[in-house]
Amino acid sequence: MITLTHEQLEERLAALHRASLELVQDISLESLLERIAIVACEQVKARYAAVGVLNENGELEQFIPIGMNPAEISKMTHPPRGTGLIGALMNTRQTIRLANIADDPRSVGFPPHHPSMSTFLGVPIRLGESQLGQIYLTEKSDGSEFSHDDEIVIETLAAYAAVAISNARLYKELRQRDRALTRRTDDLTLLNELASKLTSEPDIDEILNSALDRTVGYISVISSEIHLRNEDSNILHLVAHRDRGPGRIWNRDSFELGQGLVGTTAQTGQMQAIRLADEKNTFLRKTVLKSDVQQILCFPLTSRSGILGVLTIASRYNKPFSETELQLMTSLGSWTATAIENLRLNIKGKRLAILEERERIAMDLHDGIIQSIYAVGLTLEHARLLLAEDVEQTRVKILESIEGLNSTIRDIRAYIMDLKPRQLVDENLENGIGRLIKEFESTSQIEATLVIKAQDLNSIPAGQAIALFHICQEALGNASKHSRAQYVEVYVWRTDDRVVLEVTDNGLGFEQEKVNSSLGHGLSNMQTRAKNAGGDIEITTELGRGTTIMAWVPV
Repeated sequence: MITLTHEQLEERLAALHRASLELVQDISLESLLERIAIVACEQVKARYAAVGVLNENGELEQFIPIGMNPAEISKMTHPPRGTGLIGALMNTRQTIRLANIADDPRSVGFPPHHPSMSTFLGVPIRLGESQLGQIYLTEKSDGSEFSHDDEIVIETLAAYAAVAISNARLYKELRQRDRALTRRTDDLTLLNELASKLTSEPDIDEILNSALDRTVGYISVISSEIHLRNEDSNILHLVAHRDRGPGRIWNRDSFELGQGLVGTTAQTGQMQAIRLADEKNTFLRKTVLKSDVQQILCFPLTSRSGILGVLTIASRYNKPFSETELQLMTSLGSWTATAIENLRLNIKGKRLAILEERERIAMDLHDGIIQSIYAVGLTLEHARLLLAEDVEQTRVKILESIEGLNSTIRDIRAYIMDLKPRQLVDENLENGIGRLIKEFESTSQIEATLVIKAQDLNSIPAGQAIALFHICQEALGNASKHSRAQYVEVYVWRTDDRVVLEVTDNGLGFEQEKVNSSLGHGLSNMQTRAKNAGGDIEITTELGRGTTIMAWVPV
């Protein structure tokens, strides 16, 4: 056995140090392992070398051989499995150096077509207490055995290799985390853009189009459709479609609950998926089956009120979707469903408001104007019967009828004025209330006074001023239609933190517990306006003593 001099060993270690510095700069794990094996061969003049790497469970994960060509490797029935000397080296902290592999009891031989090998040097690659892998060397080129000096050199290489492998793994993990964070950021950006878009869309068609525009192109999605379920119906109808080539996904426009992938998704509320390689679903269009689509997924459009519909996507993505990707698509479906539900509720609210307003108009016309006209008709009928007997009394009845018609005309004029939307246009709160009182006096024939005990009303925020304006309008309307008052007084004053409006009449008053049924929506509207402006309203009334409505808003 040839022993190196001290100078020769130092020279080899210096060369090894220079080669090892290149190792720690290699951040690709695959190329690094191959480089470690090549450096090991060069340092000890071996014909064959290999580097094995262990996974987190201590099992052989990768095995990179050097010295055999691809044809020789392909002839072997299987790669190393971690038995024999390889397994022994995986479970030891010590170097193994042998003059003849076959003489060692731990050897289990070689698989068929494996090159003949006798001498052996195996060194574990360790970092602290953890074993990362091993360096295997066989057959020195000069036919000699591996020496103690060779052992020292390869052990030194193994120490460098441990640091290089650890760095490469850390870099790989960082790259994976960076890609995951980037993807998650992109996903959150997509959801944020969708949420912003959906909350500003004025109708359902725009909501559906916005949702589909953001699905096509995501994770190789080339086609997407939305089926919506009509209220109180078990049928889901196709309402929107987007694609980049294969056309529509399903060969029908409607599905019943439980029918096909769409119906099953709507019935169960769970995501459903199929792979086209295994699919014999007759509901898929032939153009989709012949395209490069790999899988179809259906996501429920889930809102607070239940399943509104189903989002279907067709993807070229061959691998199963990750949990993060499925969560994103599920969130997209939930956002879309919530936007649709909110829009439907808004439409219902408007329709309900219209119906309530129509009911109020009908009640006011019936209880007020129609009854007045009917009374005039009865008076004229009485006058006709008196015409032949008492001309003077007939004249009185006709004058009463004329006055009744004039009063009805004033009521109709006042009612028309109430139906017109009124706003503070190019005027402050004082001028706006003053205008309301003038209109009130001309239409109701009730005396009204306005007292302003506040300065700088122009500085009141617009929202608060409009609220007080409408509350005053509603209070005057109630006094005109219900109170039978002779006069109305309106006071406005201001404190440090609020503006107060008080409307008082000397009319009939009403029973507080019957307020909703007797005055319709008027008082409710005033309370809503005050609270929406951050204030409140107080109503004081007594039968035969009149009513006072006091409202305040913060400034």
